[in-house]
This record gives sequence, structure tokens and C-alpha cells, in this order.
Amino acid sequence: MTEILGLIAGRRSRRPACNLAELTHLFKRLGACAAAEAPETEDRIWGVWMHHPHRAAAAVLEAATRDIAARRYDIAETRLTALLRSAPLYAEAWHKRATLYYLVGRDEECLQDIQRTLELEPRHFAAILHFAEIRLGDGAAAEARYAFAAALTLHPHLPRAREALADKA
Repeated sequence: MTEILGLIAGRRSRRPACNLAELTHLFKRLGACAAAEAPETEDRIWGVWMHHPHRAAAAVLEAATRDIAARRYDIAETRLTALLRSAPLYAEAWHKRATLYYLVGRDEECLQDIQRTLELEPRHFAAILHFAEIRLGDGAAAEARYAFAAALTLHPHLPRAREALADKA
């Protein structure tokens, strides 16, 4: 847990593994835009995160994402684990597997993959939100609040983070 909190705390000083100028621009735009514009900018960020220079890797991630949506968790896990063996620097693949583990209640594995996601992409607001939700469920309200607030510094239009902070998680 402390490693993930350290990654969240140091998010501003760390460079992403794939420091794409487009993402830097999109995050600036997300921080400055009105709530009505946020979904479009967020979608563009997700598009960049999902992209991989090797089309086959991106295709596997897209297939695994569809598997998760269809609740074919075992197939998605197999796809993602194989993908991560061949593309260990693909931050979004780590995040998708963390999401899968989160959905099936495998919190320890989820936290390991969140940590790897944040090592590669310190601005990954969704990974930070998953961490916050897990800590909230564990009764670590102060850590959860910190993570929710950190996610809002990256994406100020996250309703769940705002709700959690308003409820005094």
C-alpha cells in the first residue's frame, strides 16, 4: 500500500514511460475545460492509452476489454497475462487486468497491477480511483480520501471522486 501511495504522491514529478506530447496536451485541456467538454477529452486520453505501436497488441487489449464487458473474465485474464508477457511496458494492459481483478474481488492482485500501472503512467486517474475504492472498502478512509483528491488533480470532472470527498469518505 505504501508503494502505491508513494507513486500517487510523486505523480507530478515522475515521467510516464511513454511520455507522449499528445497526452500532456490532453491532460492540460482536461484540467482547464468545462464539465461539458470533459467526456470528449477523457475519451481521447483513453484512446491514447489504448493505442500500442504494434497493432496486434492493441487488438489483444481491445479483445480483452470486450471480454471484461461481457463478463468473460477467465478469457480476458488469459489474454491480458499473455499480452503483459510480450508488452510489459503497456500501462493500459496492466490497468485493464487491474480492473478485471477489481471486478472479481481479487484486491491484492488488483493492487499489484495498479502499482505497475502507476509506475508506467503516473497520471492514470482510473487506477488511482480503483486504489481509492479498495482502500475505502478496507476502512482506510484517510488513504482513500487522499487518492480521490489526487485523482481530481488529474481529472477534475470525476463524479465518483467528488461524491466520495463530499461524503467525507
